[in-house]
Amino acid sequence: MVVRSGRPPAEPGQPLNQPIVPASAFHGGGSIEYAREEAPTTTALEEALGALEHGTAIAFSSGMGAANAVMDLVPPGGVVVAPSAAYTGVAARLRELDTIDRIALRIVEADDTAAVLAACQGASLLWLESPTNPTLQVADLPACIEGAHAAGTLVLVDNTFATPILQTPLDLGADIVLHSVTKALSGHSDLILGALVAADAGLAERLRGRRVLLGAVPSAFDCYLALRGLRTLALRVARGQETARLVSDRLTGHPNVERVRYPGFGTIAAIDVAGGADAADALCREVRVWTFATSLGGVESLLERRRRWPLESQRVPVGLVRLSFGIEDAGDLWTDLDHALRAGG
Repeated sequence: MVVRSGRPPAEPGQPLNQPIVPASAFHGGGSIEYAREEAPTTTALEEALGALEHGTAIAFSSGMGAANAVMDLVPPGGVVVAPSAAYTGVAARLRELDTIDRIALRIVEADDTAAVLAACQGASLLWLESPTNPTLQVADLPACIEGAHAAGTLVLVDNTFATPILQTPLDLGADIVLHSVTKALSGHSDLILGALVAADAGLAERLRGRRVLLGAVPSAFDCYLALRGLRTLALRVARGQETARLVSDRLTGHPNVERVRYPGFGTIAAIDVAGGADAADALCREVRVWTFATSLGGVESLLERRRRWPLESQRVPVGLVRLSFGIEDAGDLWTDLDHALRAGG
């Protein structure tokens, strides 16, 4: 599916790949006239991602641009239910909107289904991550979605960690899927891009309207790179997941690790380093195969202590280090991590 979607017509003389079309305006009278509304390279990416997530996709200039488009749909004073640990930018924006009384924010633990459903009573939007960033909590998506809908609540699922290779929330009943395309979908740590995928075509058009009016328009070059990266998503996820399972198993019981957080699937794990923030920072300095950097989902394996960021949730342990598994040799990654843990401890 992902290899074939979003390509030009399979006709003699046509290119295999969608070209970059660096144009802001198009000759009048056709189906496309201005790139803020629609553009050929953007449309190709949206077609491929929509096919993967089984809905209608809308690309944005960043994950936060996509997130803000959804927040913009919440009526003034509407209740938003969100997880205690979530993507930092989203969490900070929701807190900001709550502070200025634009929304009323209710915080829950994503893996406490009863608490999630209780909070959905009278809510406009349930914002879920599963697994959560960076604590790796897993929500019971079918139960949460069904219960939220029974309460009349719209449901968004951030699927950045799992990717559509491992779960498709729209098939479980979610209304909107959010992606930071920057991460695993593009897979090469070389662009900033976001996307929403909606189950309902009417809702998709409302979200596309927010992109037009808010101006979060992706560039043709970034869409081209993201589509190119998307072609290898399944292979990269399979490799990273295999390594994540192996290394997470070996970390269990490590003398310098207090807790291993791995949900059993995906390419992201986290560890609570014994010794707290200082030991976690030392680990990040000592690695040589791993790369100490923020973000995740790239072909290179990345790690960082999340609480080094001032806006990170205070519920995240100070010694938590998030691990994003790339495509390097699993043995090399384990040896480097083990050595750095022992050196830092």
